[in-house]
Amino acid sequence: MPPNDSDSDDDESGSVTTTNVLLGYASQEPTDDDFSQLGGYPVWLEGNSAPSADLAKCRICNGMMTLLLQLNGDLPEKFPGHERKLYIFSCKRKACRRKEGTMRAIRGIRVSKAAGGKPKTTANGTAPPETPKPGTAAPSLGNSLFNSTFSTSARSNQNPFSTSTSPNAQPVNPFASSPNSNASSSFSSLASKPPQPPATDLATTFAQKACISSPPPPPAKKESWPSQSSLPKPYPSYHLDADYESLDPDLPASSKTAMDIDSEASGGKDDDKDAFESTIDKTFQKFADRLAQNPEQVLRYEFGGSPLLYSKTDAVGKLFSSSASLASESKTKTVSPLGHGTRIPRCPNCSASRVFELQLVPQAIAELEVEEEGLEGMDWGTVILGVCEKDCAERGVKGGEVGWVEEWVGVQWEEDAKGGKR
Repeated sequence: MPPNDSDSDDDESGSVTTTNVLLGYASQEPTDDDFSQLGGYPVWLEGNSAPSADLAKCRICNGMMTLLLQLNGDLPEKFPGHERKLYIFSCKRKACRRKEGTMRAIRGIRVSKAAGGKPKTTANGTAPPETPKPGTAAPSLGNSLFNSTFSTSARSNQNPFSTSTSPNAQPVNPFASSPNSNASSSFSSLASKPPQPPATDLATTFAQKACISSPPPPPAKKESWPSQSSLPKPYPSYHLDADYESLDPDLPASSKTAMDIDSEASGGKDDDKDAFESTIDKTFQKFADRLAQNPEQVLRYEFGGSPLLYSKTDAVGKLFSSSASLASESKTKTVSPLGHGTRIPRCPNCSASRVFELQLVPQAIAELEVEEEGLEGMDWGTVILGVCEKDCAERGVKGGEVGWVEEWVGVQWEEDAKGGKR
């Protein structure tokens, strides 16, 4: 069955359903995608196109961070002529744990000269849906992820990126906002009166003088990316395989509870499991039950979709929760429009809204820290990536050149779902 159900939709038909969410799985064997990986050292769009090291430094200790994920994010149906790569970094230092700024994300973007730096858009600024040819299925946004295509069937042992059948097209991004229109003005001349100088002449003169006397600011200085020998020890590197999420609504309540998910990610004990389950947050339990249907998943992908929240009560969870206060807050330039009720900060590079693209889930911790000993590793519940809905290019970067834009990362820590620290 084609993936035509939203991540948040409930299915009561009694049959297995395939959602729009693409699940990523860590693999030690090579897959059709030779770029995307979990852990390891980052690989850039070109050999000499590394971003400024400042973009991957911890905001707490100012040290270089370690790669968690790099992903081929090409979406040719939505952003034709755009080559886009996604990177998520994390600080390993114990003193920086659980602090804002210890996880950062970068979007590498190269727009072909033919594309002119702009994706296809409709009158309201959104990307138009693809029109399928008669007798063929419309393409899905997920089809181009990792520069591959996917099967529309339920998950199988065959690599979905190597198939040619395309699932149904995704809906147009609801977060898109209409471009501002500038009203034009005109002056009328009266034959009986001499022409009057514009009221803004004096201000314009001062502005012009200021521009002439003040040279333009120099471009920001970029810090060279350090050699591998000077970077922190990387996490083990895995290839990524993927398939659309399959759910069985008739599956009994999962024997793997939210406490199990929490303990597996942190390596902790479950002595307080019974007491915890009696007061467990429903959102947290839903998170665990959903993951339990495909327990090996390390990431969830759905451009413009909705994340599977670990908690609705922490700062990140509230950004994705509908609220009456959104009506007033959406009028500012610091938040996205209502859309699905998200308040992810806008793109600082172009001021466009940001949308959800992917999230890492606890199984990624189990894979990345397989060689670690002790209980001092990563202890997040999920890491959510929000990206510019227009896939803007870095300012000052010409067509055909590689640019780098920092994107938004929201981290939901274990303690937020449990209601207290461990």
